[in-house]
Amino acid sequence: MPSRLPIQDIFAGLVTSIGTAIRYWFHYTLVAFAWLGVVPLTACRIYKCLFTGSVSSLLTLPLDMLSTDNLLADCLQGCFVVTCTLCAFISLVWLREQIVHGGAPIWLEHAAPPFNAAGHHQNEAPAGGNGAENVAPDQPANPPAENAVVGENPAAQDDQAEEEEEENEEEDDAGGEDAADANNGAQDDMNWNALEWDRAAEELTWERMLGLDGSLVFLEHVFWVVSLNTLFILVFAFCPYHIGHFSLVGLGFEEHVQASHFEGLITTIVGYILLAITLIICHGLATLVKFHRSRRLLGVCYIVVKVSLLVVVEIGVFPLICGWWLDICSLEMFDATLKDRELSFQSAPGTTMFLHWLVGMVYVFYFASFILLLREVLRPGVLWFLRNLNDPDFNPVQEMIHLPIYRHLRRFILSVIVFGSIVLLMLWLPIRIIKSLLPNFLPYNVMLYSDAPVSELSLELLLLQVVLPALLEQGHTRQWLKGLVRAWTVTAGYLLDLHSYLLGDQEENENSANQQANNNQHARNNNALPVVGEGLHAAHQAILQQGGPVGFQPYRRPPHFPLRIFLLIVFMCITLLIASLICLTLPVFAGRWLMSFWTGTAKIHELYTAACGLYVCWLTIRAVTVLVAWMPQGRRVIFQKVKEWSLMIMKTVIVAVLLAGVVPLLLGLLFELVIVAPLRVPLDQTPLFYPWQDWALGVLHAKIIAAITLMGPQWWLKTVIEQVYANGIRNIDLQYIIRKLAAPVISVLLLSLCVPYVIASGVVPLLGVTAEMQNLVHRRIYPFLLMVVVLMGILSFQVRQFKRLYEHIKNDKYLVGQRLVNYERKSGKQGTSPPPPQSSQE
Repeated sequence: MPSRLPIQDIFAGLVTSIGTAIRYWFHYTLVAFAWLGVVPLTACRIYKCLFTGSVSSLLTLPLDMLSTDNLLADCLQGCFVVTCTLCAFISLVWLREQIVHGGAPIWLEHAAPPFNAAGHHQNEAPAGGNGAENVAPDQPANPPAENAVVGENPAAQDDQAEEEEEENEEEDDAGGEDAADANNGAQDDMNWNALEWDRAAEELTWERMLGLDGSLVFLEHVFWVVSLNTLFILVFAFCPYHIGHFSLVGLGFEEHVQASHFEGLITTIVGYILLAITLIICHGLATLVKFHRSRRLLGVCYIVVKVSLLVVVEIGVFPLICGWWLDICSLEMFDATLKDRELSFQSAPGTTMFLHWLVGMVYVFYFASFILLLREVLRPGVLWFLRNLNDPDFNPVQEMIHLPIYRHLRRFILSVIVFGSIVLLMLWLPIRIIKSLLPNFLPYNVMLYSDAPVSELSLELLLLQVVLPALLEQGHTRQWLKGLVRAWTVTAGYLLDLHSYLLGDQEENENSANQQANNNQHARNNNALPVVGEGLHAAHQAILQQGGPVGFQPYRRPPHFPLRIFLLIVFMCITLLIASLICLTLPVFAGRWLMSFWTGTAKIHELYTAACGLYVCWLTIRAVTVLVAWMPQGRRVIFQKVKEWSLMIMKTVIVAVLLAGVVPLLLGLLFELVIVAPLRVPLDQTPLFYPWQDWALGVLHAKIIAAITLMGPQWWLKTVIEQVYANGIRNIDLQYIIRKLAAPVISVLLLSLCVPYVIASGVVPLLGVTAEMQNLVHRRIYPFLLMVVVLMGILSFQVRQFKRLYEHIKNDKYLVGQRLVNYERKSGKQGTSPPPPQSSQE
């Protein structure tokens, strides 16, 4: 091998690498063009063609496919259409798995054996029903507890009895053919080879499917995706829309639907509702004429439409109702009227509906979180009328599949009444009381633009980066709320003699637990042999049923029990009203008082005053709880704790000034000098710098840089940040932070700010250039130096790549083989021993 590679070898290797790169570039360009251009553009053009409603659009569809008008907009809209179709396809596959594994409804599976049907009914019964059946022998003297736990079970049992009667009647007519069809369906479901599916899954990877492996097989996948999009647009959008459109036109409701600004969505939903009704009627006719395959197909289609509509109602309509009701009940709090909301809806209907849906979704989420917290405090069985989201057997999709429509409608109406009543109690009524007692307190100031000398952007960033993380990332708030709920429950329980009902009796719980353990042992002995053919799901259900009363504990019923429950509800409403009054007034009042020292008489957004007041209240409560926890430990321990915390607070303040004050300020100023000022301020104008805004933007940039650093490769800055995070505030090492983190970062930022300024203001005037040139250098030196640094980084990267290419060419041409040598650390005594055996690999 020569000491240096010949030029022709380097040139040949470089040409080969460039050719490979060009080939890959062409292939990846074709892949990107197919998936990001052809697929979404085809979906968008077909979607527009179908919904144009004219025959000419179908005839000109090939020309529309090749049109270059509105390419970017059509591609973006097509990406949305493709996403919707893929989500619909995945949802259909997942719904099929739910039906296969969870079982179809009773009215669809007529050929099920009687034992399996009974087991299916037993599994479908709510947890309260199982608990009541298990408790009945142990607690015969407590029928109200059983009634409380059962809840809706009588209705459910009636539904099951009616369904069983209908099933028996129909089985008498078509038992044999139905059983044959069911057996054929079961054979079709089980007649598949697992090895072939596994082999197909191994062969079809994401790289191969998308074309990232270098092959052209992805073109077939592109064709199938385009066909799937067309099929789903035709079946799930075109047909329901036109069914709803013709129905609304026939009924004369077209003008009302057009006035809603959501004509397409409402028309499609109406089409789906009419389609569901049609499927029910066709399913009944197919059952009468004994078309069993058609009956099953129509039933499955009805389940798909039913689940889709219920998902839209649960996730879309219900939060939207809650959001609008919250807005209507809080109009006086913001000095607004229904006319203002109507104008905002007319101007931006989509944004208005989305914001109200988002507010309603947040309200539903926090309500559900509070219910989960109540379940941790209250006796199991108190909240029997609410579904337990933490229950492992709770499956909302299975409920949508199996429960009839009127049950879902009843739940929906009950949920609207409950959520609406709580909004009235905790929002509308407190606002009326505040306006009568404190006339000058309301309305809240929520104007878009503030006349305060503080920038809105700075306050928003401060709120998002400092206040909200401190309030949301602490687990103390939930523990405090849980403690308040427990204290209220204990107080109400002793005042109304409902302690056993609300919290249960500890002694009775222990006795019942011991008794239940004995019962479980007898049950295990009696049920030692598992049922053959039931599968893992049935065994799991049997274990759960042996586990005793799920979701129920017995309680002692005091005299005048209904009156005490009524007084408990009244006491709860009064408590919620007082809590709402405090939450609406105290944080805002404290925040206004504190902000008045900063901004004077200028009004600012109440979001900032409320956040500031909440933060101050949280700090105060936290300090009080810490002092209360220290009080039993004695004066000396308290002084020692105060000394330790004072030292820790001093260190934290120093670190905060350096890392949360100086570094963000320098970073924000550098960003404005490099990016913002050259882009926004012309050369003939003087840029103005606002340190407060620069600091607020610097906080955001610092957090982004820290996050990127922690996600990136290992280097000194990532190691230091990880060590600081690991130490935490209690074990804060001030010397390490200053020496390893603050000093290097501040030095680099100061050099980046000072060196260009010294060159522009000190060196350039000495060269005797004109004033215009001095101004140009002074204004453009920061972006120029940034460009120089970026070019140097690119050059260094290219040099490293060229060295790797050089080594690759040298190894390809001259490398004969590689030898693997076993490494052993030799001691002094073994210095004369022979070398270990070697293995060579060509």
